[in-house]
Amino acid sequence: MSTPPAGNKENANPNPRFGTVQPASESQSLKRQGSVLDWGARKKPAKSDPLVHHGRHFGRTVHAFANIHSLILAGLSIESEGLESAQQRREYRVYKKLLKMIPNFEERLLEAEPEEIVAMATQIQKGASSSRSDDTSSMKPVIIDWITPAEEPLKPLLARNQKLDRGFNHPVTGRLLCPTSLDWSDPEIRTALKNKEISISGADWPRFLYCDERYDPGDPWMGLLRGELLISGFKHIFTSPSSTEDAPRATRSGNARIHGMTRVTPASIAYTATQVRFALSSATTFCRTDRDTDSETFYTSLIELLEDPEEEQETKALLSWWNGRVFPSASNTRRIAPENSALSNIRRKRASRKASASGGAGTKL
Repeated sequence: MSTPPAGNKENANPNPRFGTVQPASESQSLKRQGSVLDWGARKKPAKSDPLVHHGRHFGRTVHAFANIHSLILAGLSIESEGLESAQQRREYRVYKKLLKMIPNFEERLLEAEPEEIVAMATQIQKGASSSRSDDTSSMKPVIIDWITPAEEPLKPLLARNQKLDRGFNHPVTGRLLCPTSLDWSDPEIRTALKNKEISISGADWPRFLYCDERYDPGDPWMGLLRGELLISGFKHIFTSPSSTEDAPRATRSGNARIHGMTRVTPASIAYTATQVRFALSSATTFCRTDRDTDSETFYTSLIELLEDPEEEQETKALLSWWNGRVFPSASNTRRIAPENSALSNIRRKRASRKASASGGAGTKL
């Protein structure tokens, strides 16, 4: 058997032992370096339909559970036939908000064929559904941080990535979810809720909706929808997840800024409350028809209260309070520099110098 020449590296080890590295040829090495260093053609980001973009904001701020296609058909029908019932008036208000949200949408609908209306409605529905799913997923872990005491761990501990131990299975989430009509301090009530022996309607509101969880039967509006969990939930969804922290560190615009939102809406508060309520619960799938959470009934009951003309005064006060908490820069409160501030003093000095200069110029003339 002949042996390969000592200087012939290419044939020195034609079958290298497994686990060893065979030196690459110069051409192979250069080729490999080129493939690593070459970025290649830049891929263009996939463009989402603008209707999906608008649908995301519509679901969060106008109506979370609307059937968009049915809403559009009802709106077009109402415009041709007129309003006859309270239900039609509610649907028409939502429809008009949808038209206002999407540029030139009314003209597009009036000129569209039936199949085109279906296609547009599908894209808007896709946006509303995807935003709801995104918010549900992102809030599931962080809500544990919000309900954990500042100086001590949550007892017993709760997993951030699963929900089976939440709801009425845990003393903290159970207390927060306990309806105002029931006494959580009663052991029999706690046991019945845990064992699902009591069925709770979505219209029977939980204590976390109230400031400091304090509900006054004599004044049910006092503290309603002013709970700190709601503020954290709203900031997480609309301004940026990190804005719930003491030192916000957001590096990109939140949903409110992306959509030009500078005021809360009744629907955005109801949507936030619905997401927080679901995150506290042990339910694993957000479903409008889920009998355990009864989310759609809960959401609708809040919307109906906040849009009730007879509750207008209380609702205006509530919205003003919310705007001051989450959109302080857009608040109606005016910030005026005092007369003795540095800025006011600079302006007075400048005005004085201008007056002196103009007076001197007049004398020379």
